[in-house]
Amino acid sequence: MRYGLKLSQQAPIDEYRAVWRVADDAGFDHVWNMDHFATIGDDVDGDIFDAWALLAAMAATTSRVRIGCMVTGNTYRHPGVLAKLAVTVDHLSGGRLEFGLGAAWAEYEHTMFGLEFGTAGERLDRLEEACQIIRSLWTQPRTTFAGRHYRIDDAVAEPKPVQSPYPPIWIGGTGRKRTLRIAAQYADAWNASADVDPERFADLSGVLDAHCADVGRDPGQIRRTVQRPLGDSPDDVLAQVEAYARAGADDVVLITQAGTAEAQATAAAELLPRLRSIG
Repeated sequence: MRYGLKLSQQAPIDEYRAVWRVADDAGFDHVWNMDHFATIGDDVDGDIFDAWALLAAMAATTSRVRIGCMVTGNTYRHPGVLAKLAVTVDHLSGGRLEFGLGAAWAEYEHTMFGLEFGTAGERLDRLEEACQIIRSLWTQPRTTFAGRHYRIDDAVAEPKPVQSPYPPIWIGGTGRKRTLRIAAQYADAWNASADVDPERFADLSGVLDAHCADVGRDPGQIRRTVQRPLGDSPDDVLAQVEAYARAGADDVVLITQAGTAEAQATAAAELLPRLRSIG
C-alpha cells in the first residue's frame, strides 16, 4: 500500500511548506492539496490559494515525494490550459506529478465568476471530453477535437510530459453510472472521498470492476484509493486503514487540518512504519 498526506489550500503558506517537508522527509509516497476558489462549508469568505500555483511551489520545494491535487475541478479551467499547467508541474518536479481530476460540484464558485455550472450530467460530459483532450495533447503532435462542450483546432502542445505516456490520472468521485465508468475508461487511479466507509468503498470498487469489463479494461490497471481525516488515536487510524485495505484500497491519503497540520503530519510520519506493515 501507498500513503499520502493532504492539506487543502485554506491554510497559511508556512503550514503548507511544513506539511510538504514532512511528507518529503518522512517517506510518504505522495502529498496533495485540493482545488477550490472559495473556502468550502458555511463560511466562504476565508483565505484560499490557487491549487496549481501551490503545486508548482510544491514541485520546487520537495525532491522525492510525488505531488498532486485531489482533485482538480475540471470546469474551472479549459482542458488545454489545464494540460499545459500539468506538463509544467511535471517538468518542475522531475516527473513526480499525479494528475487528479473531477467533475466539480461547488455551484457558488461558478456563479461568482460567471463560469458555466450546468447539470451533473453536463459536468460529467465535460469531464469525459476533457480526459480525451488532455490525453491527446500529452501524446499527439497536434490535437483536433469537436465535442459538445469543447473544440480544439490543430492545437500544438509542447513539451510533452516527463512521464511516459503521461502522469497517472486519478479520477475522483463516487457516481456509480458515469463517474466510475469514466474512471474505467481513462483513470490510472480512482479516488473515493473521506465520507466513503470501507463497506461502501468495496461496493463501489466492484462497480468499477464491472465498468472495466464493459469497456474491455483490466481492472488491475486502476489503483483504488481513499481519503481519511487524521485526528483519531494512532490505533484508530491503523484500524480504519486496515479496514480499507481489506476492502481493496491500494492508497490511503491522510487529511491534515489547517491550524494543526504540521503536528498532525509529524504524528502521521511517526505512524508510517506501522502503516507500512498493513496489506
